[in-house]
Amino acid sequence: MLTNISSLLRAYAQKSGAAAAVSMRSYSDFTPQATFEIKKCDLHKLDEAPATEVVMTREEGLKYYHIMQTIRRMELKADQLYKQKIIRGFCHLYDGQEACAVGIEAAINMSDHLITAYRAHGYTYTRGGTVKKIMAELTGRRGGIAKGKGGSMHMYCKNFYGGNGIVGAQVPLGAGVALACKYQGNNELCVCLYGDGAANQGQIFETYNMASLWKLPVIFICENNRYGMGTSVERAAASTDYYKRGEFIPGLRGPILMELQTYRYHGHSMSDPGISYRTRDEIQEVRSKSDPISLLKDRLLSNNMASVEELKVIDVEVRKEIEDAAQFATTDPEPPLDELCNHMFSNNPPVEVRGTNPWAKLKSVS
Repeated sequence: MLTNISSLLRAYAQKSGAAAAVSMRSYSDFTPQATFEIKKCDLHKLDEAPATEVVMTREEGLKYYHIMQTIRRMELKADQLYKQKIIRGFCHLYDGQEACAVGIEAAINMSDHLITAYRAHGYTYTRGGTVKKIMAELTGRRGGIAKGKGGSMHMYCKNFYGGNGIVGAQVPLGAGVALACKYQGNNELCVCLYGDGAANQGQIFETYNMASLWKLPVIFICENNRYGMGTSVERAAASTDYYKRGEFIPGLRGPILMELQTYRYHGHSMSDPGISYRTRDEIQEVRSKSDPISLLKDRLLSNNMASVEELKVIDVEVRKEIEDAAQFATTDPEPPLDELCNHMFSNNPPVEVRGTNPWAKLKSVS
């Protein structure tokens, strides 16, 4: 995912006229790894907390920066295309929450499984989807990751079961994936994500119960971005300690429940300006004090793990990738009508779809 930094840096330096200054710094000039203090986690029915001292290598830091910048730029481009009415329908953006996706992926394997709600573009990318296919899906084009038939909320790739449009409905589905992991004995797990707005759904508590009874290998994660649509968490929940909601779920052997405190910069969806229930000053304060990309950048630079020029190279590369993907997403043709009902059934003969013309002529094939 992360391209060759040194070659990119050299090309950038030559183009910008800064070759002499940049080329003098080699990998040996940088700190290979650094130790950071992080906040102590609040615990619920756990005796031992995660370490408050963590180590990050230079390579990891550059990789995380690249992924977060890609997600940020991808979402900003989606915002632009939506306002141009090139992306239509529902569109829920993830900018501001990038560190959640990067942190989760750093802790699990690609062979593990992940399912989330409709704010899914970032996870589609970290699970192996390309920017090109994600952008094309947003614009409903044939080259999209779901062949242009899923849109913003329904993207899938290997071991990633989508964005799901019904609030909270992905949680029992994720438990089902975890049950399959346990049944097959493949030493895999499922990360099941939902937002604070879904945390009061009854089906989530039913799923906690099943997961605890059956000791399923599932990690429930509440991405608490402080607002469920236009309602703050304090107005929506009698208890905002979402990490305690599992009651009888503390453990590491089977299920475990986590709460990630994050923030979304955009409104709930593109139809929500996001300023009627919070102030612009609040958003700006989060941007200035706790933006995940800015915090990582500052740590890399202050610990001599990267140079300003090196990070600029990544920024330029990311912007080009996003622009190229947007160009493809606006020129690739839409899927033809005769493919509209394909991929509905698996390993079955074609089934004729009943209805009026032209739908009566369509057949479902896998």
